[in-house]
Amino acid sequence: MLFWIASGVGLAIAYLFGSTPTGYLAGKLLKGIDIREHGSKSTGATNVLRTLGKWPALVVLLVDVLKGAAAIIFASWFYPWFPTLPFVTPPTTFDLQTWLPWAVCLAGLAVLLGHGRSIWLNFTGGKSAATGLGVLLALSWPVGVGAAAVFGAVLVVFRIVSLGSMLAALTAIALICGWEQPLPYRLLVIAGSIYVIARHRANIQRLLAGTEPRLGQGSPASKAESQI
Repeated sequence: MLFWIASGVGLAIAYLFGSTPTGYLAGKLLKGIDIREHGSKSTGATNVLRTLGKWPALVVLLVDVLKGAAAIIFASWFYPWFPTLPFVTPPTTFDLQTWLPWAVCLAGLAVLLGHGRSIWLNFTGGKSAATGLGVLLALSWPVGVGAAAVFGAVLVVFRIVSLGSMLAALTAIALICGWEQPLPYRLLVIAGSIYVIARHRANIQRLLAGTEPRLGQGSPASKAESQI
């Protein structure tokens, strides 16, 4: 029983890593505002950029990336460690080499869910793209670098953050499937990328309508605010 309780605690900690509301805290600390009431209503770095400026956005971006990486690093240490404790008895069929990749996979999903559905923000949050990049870099840095490169290229050419994030997610799927990685890691990247894209549903609608703002432009919501 203690084995499964400890396993659940590990996932809860990964979720809490993701739940840390970086963008929300930046809004409160710097301007005393709830960033969810401004711009695109997201707590991610892009909305922080539009609402608070480039330096707060850079800090939020870095912290959100670190959250994803920290969850994977923590899981990779925690799950091999706690079964060695004298009061924890693993199942008789327990095999660490088989079990660890699945545990890390679940921790990665937990940190993405935490960022997008933070317990501290009534289960609202960001779109998990930066946190997903942190997961990728910790899981398989070549895949993370490849996804980041695609994001950067799209941002330079089109200056649309949401488009870069979604194409980076698709790139991550292609790279992880072509790379020699355990099945759980591949499933994590596929599921996580689909989750990130699903979180961009409103952006997809604006892209199709030709109204998605480019970097440096206000979001549709912020433009509406300025007319009130």
